[in-house]
Amino acid sequence: MNVTWPMADGEFGRATLDLNSGKPLIESLGIANSATGKADPLLHDIEPVTFLTVGTREAPSGRPPTMSVWNVFFDKPAKRPFQTHVSRLELKQVRVSSEGRRATVSVGDLTIGPFGGELQFTFYAASRLVHVEAVVSTSEDLHAILYDAGLTGESPGWQRIAWVDTEGRWQRAALEPPVSDQPVAVRHRALIAETEHGSVACFPPPHQFHFPRDWTDNLKFAWFGSGHQGKSTPFGFGVRQVADGKTAFEPWFNAPPGTRQRLGVFYLLTRGRAEDALRETLRYTHDDRFAKLPGHITFTSHYHMAMAVDAMARQFQGVPEFVGAFKEMGVNAVHIADFHGDGHPKDPGPLRLPEVDAMNKECRRLSGADFLLIPGEEINEFLGITEPDKHPGHWMSLFPKPVYWIERRAADQPFAEPHPQYGTVYRVGTRADMMELLRREHGLAWAAHPRIKASSWTPDIFRHEDFYLADFWLGGAWKAMPADLSRDRLGERGLDLLNDMANWGQRKYMPGEVDVFKIDHKHELYGHMNINYVRLDRLPHFDEGWQPILDALRRGQFFVTTGEILLREFGVDGKGSGEALTLKPAERPELRVNLEWTFPLRFAEVISGDGQQVYRERIDLGDTAPFGQRALTLKPKLEGRKWVRFEVWDVAANGAFTQPVWLEHSR
Repeated sequence: MNVTWPMADGEFGRATLDLNSGKPLIESLGIANSATGKADPLLHDIEPVTFLTVGTREAPSGRPPTMSVWNVFFDKPAKRPFQTHVSRLELKQVRVSSEGRRATVSVGDLTIGPFGGELQFTFYAASRLVHVEAVVSTSEDLHAILYDAGLTGESPGWQRIAWVDTEGRWQRAALEPPVSDQPVAVRHRALIAETEHGSVACFPPPHQFHFPRDWTDNLKFAWFGSGHQGKSTPFGFGVRQVADGKTAFEPWFNAPPGTRQRLGVFYLLTRGRAEDALRETLRYTHDDRFAKLPGHITFTSHYHMAMAVDAMARQFQGVPEFVGAFKEMGVNAVHIADFHGDGHPKDPGPLRLPEVDAMNKECRRLSGADFLLIPGEEINEFLGITEPDKHPGHWMSLFPKPVYWIERRAADQPFAEPHPQYGTVYRVGTRADMMELLRREHGLAWAAHPRIKASSWTPDIFRHEDFYLADFWLGGAWKAMPADLSRDRLGERGLDLLNDMANWGQRKYMPGEVDVFKIDHKHELYGHMNINYVRLDRLPHFDEGWQPILDALRRGQFFVTTGEILLREFGVDGKGSGEALTLKPAERPELRVNLEWTFPLRFAEVISGDGQQVYRERIDLGDTAPFGQRALTLKPKLEGRKWVRFEVWDVAANGAFTQPVWLEHSR
C-alpha cells in the first residue's frame, strides 16, 4: 500500500506499507519531489513498536466510595508488581478513513499484553508529520499504564542518532549494531535518525506524554539501541517513559476498561540534517516558548522552589536557575508558592517574619522590566471545612504587593500592628482573620488542585461558605491531572469544575497552575507547563505592585493554553470572557474567535450552561493543516443559558480554553 500526501515547498511524503505477513510493516518512508515524482527513502524495512507497561491502580485510603478511583494523584503503581509487554501485529485487517485534510490507515490486529486493538497511521496535508498510534483497550479493570514507542529494523538505512543534551550540546551516536539499549536525556523531547537522504525526528505529544508529577526532572525520555526494555527487538529508537522517578507519587496513566488508549508518537520527515529536523520540530511548540501576544502578558502559578530559604542560605547572591528557565520560555510573571514543606509557616514570628521578608526581597531582586516574580503561598487552613476523613483543602494566596503576616494569633494579640522593620504585620488565627486580611490587602485566593490531591473534596464542600462566595475567592486552578490517553483533551477534571462553578451561579474563574518543585536547566519543564494569557498592555514593575494582574484575573480576562494554540480574539457580541451580555428573547448572538495554531486542530467546542445542565456544540476542525490561523463566527444556541465559553484542541491533545461570558436575559 502506497500513501502519498502533500507536505510543503512542492514536496510529498510517501509511505509504503508492506501488508505481507512476516515482513517489516513499513517498506519505506521518504520524500518525493513533485517535479520528478521520485521518492528518496529516508528509512526502509522498519517496524513500529510499542512497549506497554501495565500496573494496577489503587485509591488512597480515606476516599469515600462515591469518589472515582480514576481521579487520583496520590498513587505509585511502581511500588506494586507490574509487567512490560511488546506489541505484536497480526495482519488480519486494513482500513482507510479520511477526515477533512487528513487520512488514517488502520492495521490490525494489534495486541500488547492484556490490551488489544489496531495500529493507526495518520497523515496530515501540508505537514511533514507521520502520526503513529497504537490504539488499544482492555476489558480488565484497575489498570494504570505507561508506554514506550519507536521504530526498529535490521537494516533500516539510518546512519546516526542525534539529539541535543540537557546542556544544549548536540550529540551524535554512530550506529554500528549491535548497540545495547540506551536511555537518553534529551532536550525538547526529540531524538533524530540521520540517513543518506535526510533525517527523521521522533517526538511525543509535548504535554499529553507527561503524566502529572510533582517534579519535572528529565528522566531520559528517549531511547535507542537493541533489546529495548529487555525484549528481543532489533535496533531501534524512540520515546520512553519511566516507571519510577524516585518520588513519592507517580500515578502513571489511567486505563479504565473499554477505553481506547492512544499510545502515540510523531515522526517528522526532512531532507536536511538533524539540526534542520529539530528546527522544524520546534516550530510545533514555538521553540518551547510561549509566544508573544499583543495586549497580553504570560502568567504562571504554583511553584514550590523553597526560594526564601534558599536565598537566605545563599545570602541573596547569584541567580537561581529557574529564572533563566522561565525567561527562555517567554514567561513574564511567575507566582510562587513558598513555605510548602520548607521554612516555618506556623512559627509565631521570630522565624516566620524573616523568611517572609526573604521571599519578598528575593522576588524583588530577581524581577526586572520583562520578568516579575510574585511572592505567594499555598495554604491548608483557615479557608476550608474540616470533616471526618476530609482535609480542609489547599488554596493559593496572591496579594498585589508584599504582605507580612503570621499564621498564628493568640487571644490577646492584635490582628494588625506596626513593625519597625516590616511595616504592618498581620496575625491570622481564624477564618474571619484570613478573610479580613484578603479584603484589607485586596488579595485573591483560589482552590489549588481542586477535586484531587489534598483538595479532593473542594471547592464542592464549601461552595456555600462565606469565603467562597466572597469576591476575593477566584475559583479553582486547572492542570492536566489526572491523565488518560483515551481522552481527546487534557485536564477534564478542572474543565468540569469550571462548568460546575458557572452553573452554581457565582462568577468564578479557573487559572492554569503547574504545581511542581525545584527547577533547573536540565529539567523537562515545558512538557508539564500551561500558561495564562492575561489581558494587560504591559507587565507591572515589582516596585509599583501588580494589582493590574489581580484585577484582570478577578474579572476573568485571561485564557489558558498549553502554548501551541493562541486565542487572538474571543467574544460574544463584542463581550469578552468575564463580561456580561444581555440577550433579547430568541436572540442568537454571534460568537467570534480568532485562532492560531501549530499542530493540526482536531475540534473546538462552544460550552454553555443554564444553571443546571451543561451543553456542548462541537465544531469539527479536521480540515486544518499545521501552522494556521482562522476566524470562526458562530451562532450558538444560548436561549435560557447563563454562561458560555470556548475550547479548542489539536491532534496532540494540546488545547486552549476561555473563561465564561455571563449571559443575562431581558424580557
